[in-house]
Amino acid sequence: MTSATSAASVTAPDISLFRLTLLRGIYLLIVFGLCFQVLPGFFFHDGPFDFMEGAVDCMLTAFALLSAVGLRYPLQMLPILFWEVLWKAIWLLGVALPEWRAGQLDPVSEANVFYCSLIVLVVIAIPWRYVGANYFTKSADRWR
Repeated sequence: MTSATSAASVTAPDISLFRLTLLRGIYLLIVFGLCFQVLPGFFFHDGPFDFMEGAVDCMLTAFALLSAVGLRYPLQMLPILFWEVLWKAIWLLGVALPEWRAGQLDPVSEANVFYCSLIVLVVIAIPWRYVGANYFTKSADRWR
């Protein structure tokens, strides 16, 4: 098999420029959202961080930086969008829904429900045929 043939068999389906622009818009929304919400508190924090606050702020800062890479490589950075969709869906179903059913959803959780529900935009932007072709039906990398 020549390198041209192997490259052709791995080539992803064509993704429209509109879909790529939509993905870049999602990455940009994440970058700006986190830059205004998390980074100021991270860089201009008074005193020592609480362990969880520090860990979360560091993870969100890394997420913002990886999302910035997604502006240039929107398809290659899809796994970080998968992570975003999964953790928010898990939180909504595993934390918010039981609290709401028990009538114990506090104002902080209510606000988080709103922000987590914005994953609908990410789900719409993801090119699912591409995901299927490259993450589910494509041959896996060898183990040995």
